Amino acid sequence: MTDGGPPQGRMVELGRDEALKLLAGAPVRRVVISHQAQSAIRPVNHLVEASGDIVIRTYAGDALLGRAARPEEVAYEADALDPVTRTGWSVVVTGGAGLVSAPAELAHYLTQLTPWIDTEMDHVVRMRADVVTGYRLVGGDACS
Repeated sequence: MTDGGPPQGRMVELGRDEALKLLAGAPVRRVVISHQAQSAIRPVNHLVEASGDIVIRTYAGDALLGRAARPEEVAYEADALDPVTRTGWSVVVTGGAGLVSAPAELAHYLTQLTPWIDTEMDHVVRMRADVVTGYRLVGGDACS
């Protein structure tokens, strides 16, 4: 049953390289961590390195720092979805996170990542892109 919108489409799996390229250009992204025995999802800005690693700038009180101090899996998600055409894409990356502590590397990332909020953001976390999954939503007219 449809609601009178465009014909239903399908999901097409993306390869790792294409998924990371889409993730790198996404204007809004979310990191997912376990915090106080619950999932916590936060919008963040990032860089995607050539290796696929994701670099995130954060602040002293962020629960992500606790995850980075103890190697633990985190997830990272971005998408671009158009509810009118029912097309777009979604990418999820999972992997371990660790603090960037080398002074030159830290200084480099602090200049490359501009915070979205008005607080001291002097910590940087690197997340390994161990598992990358992505899907493109293809419109109904492209299914034939």
